[in-house]
Amino acid sequence: MENTRWLWPCLLTALVITSLMSVSIGPLQISPSASFSAVINWATHIELGNVAPHEQLVIDNVRLPRTLLALAVGAVLAQCGAVMQGLFRNPLADPGIIGVSSGAALGAAICIVLFPQGGEYAVAVSAFLAGLVTTLVVYRLASSPTGTSVVLLLLSGVAVAALAGAGIGLLTYMADDMALRDLTLWQLGSIAGAQWHYVILTLIALALVSWQFNRSARALNALLLGEAEARHLGLDVDKLKLKLIVLCAIGVGISVAATGIIGFIGLVVPHLVRMLIGPDHKQLLPLSAMLGAALLALADIGARAIVAPSELPVGLVTALLGAPFFIVLLLKQRSRLV
Repeated sequence: MENTRWLWPCLLTALVITSLMSVSIGPLQISPSASFSAVINWATHIELGNVAPHEQLVIDNVRLPRTLLALAVGAVLAQCGAVMQGLFRNPLADPGIIGVSSGAALGAAICIVLFPQGGEYAVAVSAFLAGLVTTLVVYRLASSPTGTSVVLLLLSGVAVAALAGAGIGLLTYMADDMALRDLTLWQLGSIAGAQWHYVILTLIALALVSWQFNRSARALNALLLGEAEARHLGLDVDKLKLKLIVLCAIGVGISVAATGIIGFIGLVVPHLVRMLIGPDHKQLLPLSAMLGAALLALADIGARAIVAPSELPVGLVTALLGAPFFIVLLLKQRSRLV
């Protein structure tokens, strides 16, 4: 509880600082004061005098949607990761475990390679629908008249992900040079193409999953005791699993459709927060959302700054940050089992 008191203001401060950095840093350097004034101009339509017209244009059309998309996607992925880890009672779980990321990647690959004339909207819609369908298939494979097995859910997710990977490999083999480049960039994840309609859609998804996850926080806490204990407490475990898995599929599917595949946020962030404050989902979920938003915005700043004036796909940056943490986590888990 003591940790929670200082963690809230720390994460709020980090969120504000990274957001301001995100709208300031880029090929066109804009001072933090001018960036702040430009955001106020955009939000209130009050013209402050220390912002040049070209700076206001860049922030309105490029930097601000990019920053908001990074914040929203980071918050969604982190919360979905926290829910998956709570649902499976495993700190190594992440949203991709239910097949939504691999399914979305397959849907995007089908659209990019076989229907290149469809455009970016078709890719996004195809990715979202394929991710949702894949998740429902995984859930159906793991369901039986006696309930839903967590082990079968994990194994089904692995099997479907392998099948989707084979489909992506086949489509990569069939792709021409342009389609291959587009497919590779999409799989690496990027926020460079942020547009306001993606921002609005992702913010709606964030509001939906945050609301529903918060309502399920007590149930997730009960589930940490074990499924049998949760049932004795009057919890409909199978209904809860279905609800949370579909919500994660919606949140992650929309995020992946908007930005491509961005890994490790859903794995690293909830575990970091859990190490600081414990497993209470009433605190874990909102704090994970804040840290996930700040971390993805920071990763996007790094993607712009590391090889400026060019930029890296943000998925590479999150992988560089997350993979070492994942290895350390595996080693800790191994030491407990030995």
